[in-house]
Amino acid sequence: MGVNKKTTIVLFSGDYDKAMAAFIIANGAAAYDHDVTIFFTFWGLNTLRKEGPVKTNKGMLERMFGWMMPRGANKLGLSKMQMAGMGPKMIKHVIKKHNALTLPQLIELAQEQGVKLVACTMTMDLLGLRREELIDELELGGVATYLGEASEGNVNLFI
Repeated sequence: MGVNKKTTIVLFSGDYDKAMAAFIIANGAAAYDHDVTIFFTFWGLNTLRKEGPVKTNKGMLERMFGWMMPRGANKLGLSKMQMAGMGPKMIKHVIKKHNALTLPQLIELAQEQGVKLVACTMTMDLLGLRREELIDELELGGVATYLGEASEGNVNLFI
């Protein structure tokens, strides 16, 4: 039996459509027996935020970042056609109309398929994000973690 192929994705973007693309690719690769890792950095980390407020002990600047950034996958904007918030509502309507999976459903499917979700610890520090503000079932790691995964990767994507 052959060795599984490995796919790594860096999700840098905090845009709903780009996060959806990352998870569609990740789920497809996992379905084809790839070992898949998504490394979330900078605005991509917002995809992993819990939707509700989480009590933390933060400084003022860290709290401001928390207020300004979207809380979770459902709150992300679009990369194009934002249209004062109407764009995301329209795309979610189209997704529902076509019985496609929503971003939160794609994240859940990825977790069920064993896709490894890794939050960048350096970016978490920079943006003042705490572990308890992020969804369960993810790992924390830095550049070395990503490089370890990517160096074995057959497919490496930056989104």
